Amino acid sequence: MKSRKLLFALLGLSLLASSCYTEVIFEDDFIVASPVNTDLVLQSYDLWYVDINASDGRAEIPFLQQAFTVSFNRGVVYANNNIVGIGKTGNGLGIDVGSYSTYNGAVAIDHVIDGLWDFEIYIIDDGTIELYSPRLNTRYVLRGYQRGNFDYDRLFYENIHLLLEEYTVWEKSFTSDNGAVNEFDNENFLQFGTTNGGYFKSSVDPVGTPLQNIQWDYEGDFEVYDVVNDETLKTLTLDYDFMGNDYFELYVINDGTIELYHVATETVYEFRGLGLNSILKTENVSGKKRVKTNNKVMHVSRKRKK
Repeated sequence: MKSRKLLFALLGLSLLASSCYTEVIFEDDFIVASPVNTDLVLQSYDLWYVDINASDGRAEIPFLQQAFTVSFNRGVVYANNNIVGIGKTGNGLGIDVGSYSTYNGAVAIDHVIDGLWDFEIYIIDDGTIELYSPRLNTRYVLRGYQRGNFDYDRLFYENIHLLLEEYTVWEKSFTSDNGAVNEFDNENFLQFGTTNGGYFKSSVDPVGTPLQNIQWDYEGDFEVYDVVNDETLKTLTLDYDFMGNDYFELYVINDGTIELYHVATETVYEFRGLGLNSILKTENVSGKKRVKTNNKVMHVSRKRKK
């Protein structure tokens, strides 16, 4: 713990200096601050993005493992537990998931499902804090944003598997006039799941078919890849036994629309999500959670010309 400073050596120092409640005591490598100033730091950003890839520990804390963002506002804890609707639900903050109380460089969160949790608060850098649970020896890294400058691209692309899975079905909504004819032109519905590593289903049923009536014609493996030096591009392969792997550049248009660019034929497809699965809502104890991403990496350059 010596490499980190308790609460806010950088982030909260200006708040401490301006507060009439300021009480700063330097003890070795730590800064002890009043409960009032601890709360000011937690409220200094509208949204704290839970960076699962940077977090680690002996165990998981369910409500932090599920959340994309958490917010602290006048004693209430809010969370965005679904990608779909983020930025709109709860005026951007998400849903009310519990309450919190602040102490000297610490916070106690009483979650409506997971109960009471005590955290020490450490500063990583300006705009980034760590919630550390001594009980579990587990830390969660939170990155601060205001609602007006939240990095939605980062959220979508870092959590692309969960975005694909939040909808029951993706229905084709657009096919470009440009591009060579290919067999994927006939695929009108896709479904993605992560059981046993990642599978997809596809259907050639006509667009507009009710979800419950879709007949799945094929099931195979899919894989999403990171692209070196391009954080806003993913590539996607769909493993069709009868026609080999279909290779696409995968783009997120918004939380309900994705674009697949078929590199071999230069055809652009758009799919819209149907049948939202609220897999991470507070009232849904389905066991779904965020996990560290470990995508394979491709050394390719972007082919889609905007």
